[in-house]
Amino acid sequence: MKQYLALCERIISEGVWIENERTGKRCLTIINADLTYDVEHGEFPLVTTRKSYFKSAIAEMIGYIRGYDNAADFRKIGTRTWDANANQNNAWLSNPHRKGEDDCGFIYGKIGRNFPKPDGGSVDLLRKIYQDLRDGVDDRGEIYTFYHPGAFHMGCLRPCMYSHHFSLLGDTLYLNSTQRSCDVPLGLNFNMVQVYFLLAIMAQITGHKAGKAYHKIVNAHIYEDQLDLMRDVQLKREPFQSPKLIINPDIKTLEDLETWVTVDDFEIEGYEYHEPISYPFSV
Repeated sequence: MKQYLALCERIISEGVWIENERTGKRCLTIINADLTYDVEHGEFPLVTTRKSYFKSAIAEMIGYIRGYDNAADFRKIGTRTWDANANQNNAWLSNPHRKGEDDCGFIYGKIGRNFPKPDGGSVDLLRKIYQDLRDGVDDRGEIYTFYHPGAFHMGCLRPCMYSHHFSLLGDTLYLNSTQRSCDVPLGLNFNMVQVYFLLAIMAQITGHKAGKAYHKIVNAHIYEDQLDLMRDVQLKREPFQSPKLIINPDIKTLEDLETWVTVDDFEIEGYEYHEPISYPFSV
């Protein structure tokens, strides 16, 4: 929580105003931010200076694990985060690759579970990582990536947090996640939860201890219509102690995540928080 607030303060004090073509808004922006989450000791990075809805963040990551490409599927598992990008993005609405209402196209997990090969066919990146880690193998390239420039025109949004690199040291699993762009008041609230969750759940289903998760953000920004709420409201609040994430111990395989797991298999203990803040979302 202290890392998050320090980043917000850094953006406000050091940030440069940049025009964003996609949204038509200005962003107060810095380059390069590094956050670390201690998964081993259960320090769940859930924002406490406003109410955070962690289950929606976990639901979205489960959708990426399952390779979803439709906002309706994301809604069914507990998140509406893809509704706007699928149905209110003017560029995507006129894109010939869009298959209809709620279609997101070739995005995130749809790419990661079906990464195209130049000579035809595709590679299931997550399956390969899962099998390697279950066997105690780390080839220094256990990378689950969603970034495919050749497919950008086939999806409603380029991936923001686009790479998750797992590393095994002895019996401890680590994660380095890289994010090219981050809406700090809104998106980072989700992304911190997702990085922590991904390491925790992958350690559980591959039979390893979880170590630390390292989160690299390249372009961190606050939109102009979010600035007052962040500076004058959220940063004036005192944070509470971090809660604990409780994961159903019956989740033991990748197949479990692909089939029966729901957001009800994840709970938190000791979550104290301030009142919600309705930050504007930029499509």
